[in-house]
Amino acid sequence: MKEPLWTPSAERISSSNMTSFMRYAELITGKPFHTYSELYEWSTADLKEFWKSIWVLSGIIHSKKYDNILSNPVMPGAKWFEEAELNFAENLLKYRDNQTALISAREDKSEIRLTYSELFIKTASLAYSLRKIGLKEGDRAAGFITNIPEAVIAMLAVTSIGALWSSASPDFGFNGILDRFGQIQPKVLFAVEEYQYNGNVISCIDKIERIAENIPEIEKVILIPNYYDFKTHIQKKSNKIKNSIYIDEMFSNEVNEIEFRQLPFNHPVYIMYSSGTTGKPKCIVHGAGGTLLQHYKELSLHTNLTRNDTITYFTTCGWMMWNWLISSLNIGATIFLYDGSPVYPSSDVLWKKIEEDGITIFGTSPKYLNLFAQNNLRLNKKFDLSSLKTILSTGAPLPENIFKWIYSSVKQDVQLSSISGGTDIISCFMLGNPNLPVYAGELQCRGLGMKVEAYDEHGNSLIDKKGELVCTKPFPSMPVFFWNDPEGEKYKTAYFNYYPGIWRHGDFIEITERGSVVVYGRSDATLNPGGVRIGTAEIYNVIEAMEEIADSLVVGQDWKNDVRIILFVVMKKGIILNEELIREIKNKIRTNASPRHVPAKIIQVNDIPRTINFKKVELAVKKIIQGEEAENKEALANPESLAQFKKISALYTD
Repeated sequence: MKEPLWTPSAERISSSNMTSFMRYAELITGKPFHTYSELYEWSTADLKEFWKSIWVLSGIIHSKKYDNILSNPVMPGAKWFEEAELNFAENLLKYRDNQTALISAREDKSEIRLTYSELFIKTASLAYSLRKIGLKEGDRAAGFITNIPEAVIAMLAVTSIGALWSSASPDFGFNGILDRFGQIQPKVLFAVEEYQYNGNVISCIDKIERIAENIPEIEKVILIPNYYDFKTHIQKKSNKIKNSIYIDEMFSNEVNEIEFRQLPFNHPVYIMYSSGTTGKPKCIVHGAGGTLLQHYKELSLHTNLTRNDTITYFTTCGWMMWNWLISSLNIGATIFLYDGSPVYPSSDVLWKKIEEDGITIFGTSPKYLNLFAQNNLRLNKKFDLSSLKTILSTGAPLPENIFKWIYSSVKQDVQLSSISGGTDIISCFMLGNPNLPVYAGELQCRGLGMKVEAYDEHGNSLIDKKGELVCTKPFPSMPVFFWNDPEGEKYKTAYFNYYPGIWRHGDFIEITERGSVVVYGRSDATLNPGGVRIGTAEIYNVIEAMEEIADSLVVGQDWKNDVRIILFVVMKKGIILNEELIREIKNKIRTNASPRHVPAKIIQVNDIPRTINFKKVELAVKKIIQGEEAENKEALANPESLAQFKKISALYTD
């Protein structure tokens, strides 16, 4: 029987937010809940009572109460908390005291700290100025911006008015930005003049000018300098951008109150984007109320976040984990923002920040953790990580070897939560639980209120077998609609074409008998040699634990009326892929997975294509090696990496 790597102490369980919620659920239902499994079953069986309890527990600020918790409980089309009115920003600004709200760290710069009181005043000032320049309910404001306090303040000011916020990282290419912001036609653009990454200062002036010229709906560009500490004068660049103003001028008034526009529960608040690696990005619109309730549930109950915590996630403003992180304001915690390379000026800079700033909850990606796990670095010998209580990981399945490395070389008493959801739901389907043990390679549980199942191709629910990740009941953080999709056809096609009335997410999972979940990767990238479905993560888990391999990517290639597996590997410096190593890789995959997992070809490459949010781009490579053209390369962090696959596809035709 598989043994857990970590089991929470009795004290940790008794003091957790999840345990408090379990006791509250017993009071309102009159039922005893002895296990998380029992609590989960109730939360998905009685959706109305469960989400009502989250409404009450979160203390959601509202000006008008709902008439009905859930009507028309179908997908798509479910209606949540009808007639309720509230404001998104007001709920994130409920605390106005002197506790630190934001800590901002940047390469080669002093840290900036803002209290909740200071954050409120800055937001009030900016919101007033935005109203004066004509921003109103329903308008869009876009952020071409890095992970800095100005991004948080801008989002709060915009949503306080009832306008919609959408952001993208400035390392996107011009066409990538135009593909996104061009669709939503923002009235206001917040833009950083320059930013620093890996020690290099990168100017954005020319790109901002082109964006403003090519999106005629932009009426005002609000420029943000590379470093603005809110206390000293800023260094302004030569400004040649039409209709622009510096952000310090927007803060120049003495307003200290906010007129929070009260709006329906599902009023749009965020516009997010699909990756855009297989076509023009979809513009996914999320509502205020659903985002508030879902994030509160996940942060408070599943992550055990409290006002005493300092939480961080290494993310750009173009990834949904930024939106998720900023919702920590609703709980009153301190948010640590990091802008720059996670390996500059040293590879362990983020671990040093955990020690220096007392970070308690640290979120990152498997790729980042693997940098240290591959070399078996003992971070617990170098840093004082006593403050750290939870590590979060998402973006890809977390391999078993990294789980084991965390507990041997980072901290023994830490909750390691691999979490999985997506931009589509701006939240998680499966995630952590402070009351449950951690097993290598497994996500601790399905989220409360999320009726997640693994389906076979006939719609049968599976346990201890791989299947499609589906959600069979509605949830509040479903998109309210897609932009420029008046009939809802793109929306329906994206999630409901495969199993009518049931959300198909596009991941391949296994739900274990004890309720944990194994993620096998994207089901649209699933390998089907001989008609047997194989998740790409099953191969990654084996080979990325090998000390010779720095990175990898696996795809299925249509071949002679079947599918053959092609494995691409990036070798560690100084190591060459030879026949002996190829045999070793195949043997390890055969032994640790199965003979069907063994690749037909193993090919050395220089780099693996990834999105700006660190995800491997399997489908684009699959297209290239089959002689097709990969679309929207602007969505990639390293589009130049695709060129090598074109050459390879011409060489390997046997």
